[in-house]
Amino acid sequence: MREAEADAGGGADGDGQGGHSCRGADTAAAPASGAPPPHAPGPGRDAASAARGPGMRPHIFTLSVPFPTPLEAEIAHGSLAPDAEPHQRVVGKELTVSGRILAIRWKAEDCRLLRISVINFLDQLSLVVRTMQRFGPPVSR
Repeated sequence: MREAEADAGGGADGDGQGGHSCRGADTAAAPASGAPPPHAPGPGRDAASAARGPGMRPHIFTLSVPFPTPLEAEIAHGSLAPDAEPHQRVVGKELTVSGRILAIRWKAEDCRLLRISVINFLDQLSLVVRTMQRFGPPVSR
């Protein structure tokens, strides 16, 4: 996949090659030499990087969500940040607020786990946004 910025504010970065297919630990392709894919981590490498191969980079996805006010962005951050990533070793997620923008950045070794994490986050975000719309704009303290 190539770096992309969509109108929704999302972007993805795979291996920088068009037509990249998702290859995780259980679907690693054999190198061009015909040698079998690595099955065990080597010295100084974890299982995820061994499966990824020496030339592949992790997948990165960013999403920017604009809110009507900085306070609403902070409320959404406070509601979404406590949810820890189930696969913390292979999927990292960080949330930041800048003004009225909630920014989320994922970094993952496996694109399928990245996709699952993003979909779950979007479901949670949708619930937070609907709840804030239902109760109206926040009252300043």
